[in-house]
Amino acid sequence: MTTATEHDQQQLTALTEQIAQLGFCLPGTLTKRHTRCSSPGCRCRQDPPVLHGPYHSWTRKIAGKTVTRSLTADQARRYEPWFANARQLRALSAQLEALSLQIASRAEGWVEK
Repeated sequence: MTTATEHDQQQLTALTEQIAQLGFCLPGTLTKRHTRCSSPGCRCRQDPPVLHGPYHSWTRKIAGKTVTRSLTADQARRYEPWFANARQLRALSAQLEALSLQIASRAEGWVEK
């Protein structure tokens, strides 16, 4: 019989409340990069260099394939909280899984190696 302690229940409540507070979530990674071009006289080749960019891209997996989409600076700014929410959701989900594993292991007498 699996039994969760009062402390376990409190942790569960805290985790689910945090999950409930999250807004929209976008999976994947938002990156910002600056580049150098191949034109010899360009400002990006000067000393000090003034690189081109920033260029924002959103990378994620769809059906096992990496898909990248370019975003404008405004889109990156608008959706950054959604990427942050997705990171937070993954972290909270990992904590919930760890708590569940701890409870099941304790109830069943399993020893984690």
